[in-house]
Amino acid sequence: MDKGQMDAGLAAQWDRVQDRLREEFGDAAFKSWVKPMTVAGLQDGAVTLAVPTRFIRDWVLTHYADRIRSLWNGENPMVRSVDVTVVAGAPRLAPEPRGRLAAAAAQTTALTASVTALPERAMPSEPMRPASLPATVPQAPSAGVPALVTATPVVDDLSAPLDPRYTFDNFVVGKPNEFAYAAANRVADSDMVSFNPLFLYGGVGLGKTHLMHAIAHRLRERRPDRRVIYMSAEKFMYSFVRALRHQDTISFKEQFRTVDVLMIDDVQFISGKDSTQEEFFHTFNALVDQGRQIVISADKSPNDLEEIGARLRSRMASGLVADIHPTTYELRLGILDSKAEQMGVEVPVKVKEFLAHKITSNARELEGALTRLVAHAQLVGRELSLETAHEVLADLLRAYDRRVTIEEIQKKVAEHFQIRISDMHSARRARAVTRPRQVAMYLAKQLTSRSLPEIGRKFGGRDHTTVMHAVKKVEELMGQDPAFAEDVNLLRRMLES
Repeated sequence: MDKGQMDAGLAAQWDRVQDRLREEFGDAAFKSWVKPMTVAGLQDGAVTLAVPTRFIRDWVLTHYADRIRSLWNGENPMVRSVDVTVVAGAPRLAPEPRGRLAAAAAQTTALTASVTALPERAMPSEPMRPASLPATVPQAPSAGVPALVTATPVVDDLSAPLDPRYTFDNFVVGKPNEFAYAAANRVADSDMVSFNPLFLYGGVGLGKTHLMHAIAHRLRERRPDRRVIYMSAEKFMYSFVRALRHQDTISFKEQFRTVDVLMIDDVQFISGKDSTQEEFFHTFNALVDQGRQIVISADKSPNDLEEIGARLRSRMASGLVADIHPTTYELRLGILDSKAEQMGVEVPVKVKEFLAHKITSNARELEGALTRLVAHAQLVGRELSLETAHEVLADLLRAYDRRVTIEEIQKKVAEHFQIRISDMHSARRARAVTRPRQVAMYLAKQLTSRSLPEIGRKFGGRDHTTVMHAVKKVEELMGQDPAFAEDVNLLRRMLES
């Protein structure tokens, strides 16, 4: 068999193997991981598949290589192993927006373009330093196999490991996070420093860490010659304290002030540590002065980090501050769609809608609930249904029922009756203010586990007898006025959903 016939035979076998992989893992996984691979050759029983990036290679080797070998061996008994390697110029696929998220993806594209249009500051050129990930090295070609590129990542001792799931491709974009997503893309794709630092902030489980990892993945993929350090604020503190203990602060300064990109997660944990804050401030200034990129995340905006010194707060606020808002119902549905596709599972629409309504705190808990539900259904052979969801997630749903806060109740009631939130705490006695305030007290009693004195304190320091009177009054009015009762019940349903 000549080389042309052998190549044609391998291509036909690969087509059949791909069809099986698509059936087994679903379209989403196929497009992300299998489709970018091409056949590079066969030698000594080993098929070589080429991919465009080290990240895809590592993921395929971990999750798909054994199955590919098994399927290919069924097509061709001569195939005993599968090698995956990086090839310069191999095709790269852009992720396609999925169904419900197409509009959000289009909006994000436009937003990214607007962020890209921001003026870039020219930075002084500098000599290359040793990289945390070395550039790819050409290898001698084998017979019948084109010259390939391999890479052996060298992990920087300072940097924390990156989660392979946290990439831009796997980040679900919606209104609450589209600006932060666009800004993160800009930093990851630009060779110039346009804003320094990039400061990402938002509540727990909203995607800050995901974006931080995605930036690091993209930077290491695009520019393996650059030294990228990603770490938590706690690890930064630990490294500094250890340097102090061993009287080795000079080495500490050299390590941190020679990086190309420094990424610090959860910077709020540096709060109150005066010496560590001082060192971080000087490291920050040194990197900015050299034109190096800094990316920071926190649970609050720089100005709200009260335990961090004013100088450092001012420095952190001097770049681009991008907040990630709490998830909307539409975004939660998109997250569930994406998670179900990644898991290769068909989840009924009503089940996804139920979870999106009930689990509203953050994406992490939402994904965890779906994983738990799907695992239970598969392990015990049950149907994925609303009934199963109610039963399997009963403890989680009870916790969410108790998790409604008095502040949320006050905000929702104030919006409904078109008064200011400050009126909930004021001494005003006008009926237009008193009645909504009583409704909010009633709902606080019904939907939270707070005591009457605690509820009173949340309403401008009122006595518990005032709360008792409000509850009794609302109950009386609900019995007398069906329209008023419907208003109160609507508010309750909205708060419980």
